[in-house]
Amino acid sequence: MNAISKNTAVGTASGSGSHANSLSRKDFEKLAKFIQSYSGIKMPPNKLTMVEGRLRRRLKATGYPTFAEYCRYLFDDGGLEDESVHLIDAVTTNKTEFFREPDHFRLLEEKVLAEVARHRGGRKPVKVWSSASSIGAEPYTLAMVLAEFAARNRGFDYSILATDLCTQVLETAVTGIYPEAMMAPVPDALYQRYVLRDKTPKRGLARIVPELRQQVQFARLNLMDASYPLDSDFDIIFCRNILIYFDKPTQNAVLQRLCSHLRPGGYLFMGHSETLAGFDLPLTLAGPTVFRRN
Repeated sequence: MNAISKNTAVGTASGSGSHANSLSRKDFEKLAKFIQSYSGIKMPPNKLTMVEGRLRRRLKATGYPTFAEYCRYLFDDGGLEDESVHLIDAVTTNKTEFFREPDHFRLLEEKVLAEVARHRGGRKPVKVWSSASSIGAEPYTLAMVLAEFAARNRGFDYSILATDLCTQVLETAVTGIYPEAMMAPVPDALYQRYVLRDKTPKRGLARIVPELRQQVQFARLNLMDASYPLDSDFDIIFCRNILIYFDKPTQNAVLQRLCSHLRPGGYLFMGHSETLAGFDLPLTLAGPTVFRRN
């Protein structure tokens, strides 16, 4: 969830609210409780300065001169309903890159795609879901791998759904425009086929080709929702490096819901720092942090 955060200069916070425009510990605790209930992301006390820094732009946008007044608007005056999406956008940390954890994409190319294609029998497209897609590096990496497989296997068809909680990162993902330096992990042959350099080199930008962008459907989805308005027969689900921000009960609830959208025999890819230890799930290990539904 799993995007680019709103980065502003981090102000100096005393933690006690003694400074005229600091985030008090009491208001931070309210914000942290809401952020966790809404997004599942834990905000321990040592994140106070980070939250304060990232919310300064929201104060400017909403016209509130102090954190105390902004929090009063949120929690006492009913502002959360209108402000919640912007608040979550501001505090969400989104780290991503192309071909991150490359072993997953090798396994996908060498084993998983052929297997799920046999299951589909050419009757339906292979369905892939990137459930914490951030600014789009993961789903576009998937699209490159699947497009290459399709080029070698006549009749192979696929669809990719990419979702994230943060609206700002989804806007970036839809455009498919990135700093050229971000493209460094993309193999040269794939770069030549799927990436366009900016006509103005000084800007240092690159863009995913239109044909590949059209293969990915982006949508906002909160993994904390009690249910997901999605199909229940995905062949492949990527949910990488987002569960580490959740507590154990939340991890379990999210994983249970993900499994309900994964067809029997389908594959769940998790981040290399994540584990299923202690969870009772219908999954069997199929590779390093890759699991197959029983």
